[in-house]
Amino acid sequence: MKNFVGIAVLAFVLGLISCSDSLAKTKVGEAPEVEVATESKVEYDSLLAKEYGADDYGMKKYVIAFLKSGPNRDQDSATRAKLQRAHLDNITRLANEGKLVLAGPFFGNGELRGIYIFDAQSIEEAEALTNSDPAIKAGSLVMELKEWYGSAALMGLNEVHEKIAKIKI
Repeated sequence: MKNFVGIAVLAFVLGLISCSDSLAKTKVGEAPEVEVATESKVEYDSLLAKEYGADDYGMKKYVIAFLKSGPNRDQDSATRAKLQRAHLDNITRLANEGKLVLAGPFFGNGELRGIYIFDAQSIEEAEALTNSDPAIKAGSLVMELKEWYGSAALMGLNEVHEKIAKIKI
């Protein structure tokens, strides 16, 4: 850890020296020279863009579901474990169907419990998917749905996740 901190401090100092050298060569009242990236070294992949549903900006519409604590959270431990298993199985099913792009819990025991990102075109479509969750049906969780515009690259997330997850849910 000490080596990492030392390297980080060294990199910061070298960056400052580089900036100050550049600024020292600049006359008072002039803007310093800045290198501007003019083009990407990555080529546009029209087939991947089409597969992921990307627009010209590489973006697409999703619906985010914020999972919140519901009114019915007083189950016994056996019922809670069974409900959690059914909740995770539903997550897996929706991901395998390509409708659930991302899911995960938040840390802590606050009211906000987790997040889903659906590949859905409307709140109504996402609501139907949301209502398939056993934890929603049981009232253990409730969801707030919001339309969201984000990178279409998220559509490749589940494929990558399968390759890096040593233990499956």
